[in-house]
Amino acid sequence: MCGRFAQAQTREAYLAFLADEAERDIAYDPAPIGRYNVAPGTKVLLLSERDSQLHLDPVFWGYAPGWWNKPPLINARVETAATSRMFKPLWQHGRAICFADGWFEWKREGNKKQPWFIHRADGQPIFMAAIGSAPFERGDEAEGFVIVTSAADEGLIDIHDRRPLVLSPDAARAWMRQDLSGKEAEAIIADGAVPADKFIWHAVTRAVGNVKNQGPELIEAL
Repeated sequence: MCGRFAQAQTREAYLAFLADEAERDIAYDPAPIGRYNVAPGTKVLLLSERDSQLHLDPVFWGYAPGWWNKPPLINARVETAATSRMFKPLWQHGRAICFADGWFEWKREGNKKQPWFIHRADGQPIFMAAIGSAPFERGDEAEGFVIVTSAADEGLIDIHDRRPLVLSPDAARAWMRQDLSGKEAEAIIADGAVPADKFIWHAVTRAVGNVKNQGPELIEAL
């Protein structure tokens, strides 16, 4: 699954992989985002396409439609999201990308859980497939998004049996296209998912378990 991640670089550091300035309706901001411990239930910068341009909006991480009488969900399984009652409308019309530097998972070691930070071996940012209510700026009660997850494979399964669905930059840009049907989106992720052998991971401080903690030390190797 994905329940915590880092989104700390500048916006440009992520956007440069996806589209040139003419394809964005996003104001330039040189300041680092600086969030090393992004948690559910907070507003997160999310990319989507509107009028053939990329937009960046702060969106609530969690989704609960009006008929859902349980806490908001934060993840959607790729195996069922395109057809489920909960997520099918979002899959069709609310595809987005959540960019990050990497994500955290916890693995039990003895009587404690050890957090690990997982990121691309080549140092590139990751582009996690997301779905949410659209348009994202409307601010109604159902506004929110979830991160799409897939089954972990190869070495990643040693950390957790689920992982975020990370797309290549080209696939991430295609995933957000408004003129892409839900069925076509399924083909995009089948071909454009980043394989497990592109990731590495290391143990990090247990301080990341407290959502109030922030700072680069949270993603440094022990």
